[in-house]
Amino acid sequence: MRTAFREIIQIVLMALVVFFALHFVVQNFRIEGTSMENNLLNGEYVLVNKAAYWFNSDPVRGDVIVFKAPDQPWYDRIKRVIGLPGDTVEVRPDGSVYVNGELLEEPYLTNPAGGPSGTWTVPENEFFVMGDNRGVSYDSRAGGTIPRDHVIGKAWLIVWPVGQWGFAPNYAAELAAAG
Repeated sequence: MRTAFREIIQIVLMALVVFFALHFVVQNFRIEGTSMENNLLNGEYVLVNKAAYWFNSDPVRGDVIVFKAPDQPWYDRIKRVIGLPGDTVEVRPDGSVYVNGELLEEPYLTNPAGGPSGTWTVPENEFFVMGDNRGVSYDSRAGGTIPRDHVIGKAWLIVWPVGQWGFAPNYAAELAAAG
């Protein structure tokens, strides 16, 4: 009887260790709103890899990240990284994005137009982010850049609804020669 009780306690403790270890590395996140459509839809759930940027690696252009909004720290947001520390990002009225004078190729967009235009310089240890549905996205154009320490992690897997399962839409965004 004592052996069975001890084994049950060991299994419960091991399950708790695994649960907390996973929770430490992976977080679920519910998409609220339409700012990332057509790539991430309102009501979808994604798993966020919180360990993606732990070991001296930073988000790269094209990563979809979850972060604490600097102007609303109680609210987590999800957006795509457009500008890296030190970059100059220019969004033109037609929706085209230039980074350091070079056109950013964005094959993940269905409608790049919409939202504020202008030019921003990304401070050190911060990132410029934008939603994929530019016309309705509250992003760095209005809310400012994202400090590195506000980044929670990288969107990894879409897990709900079941029919949408798959990897999150992270793309290596490339710069084209300015024309």
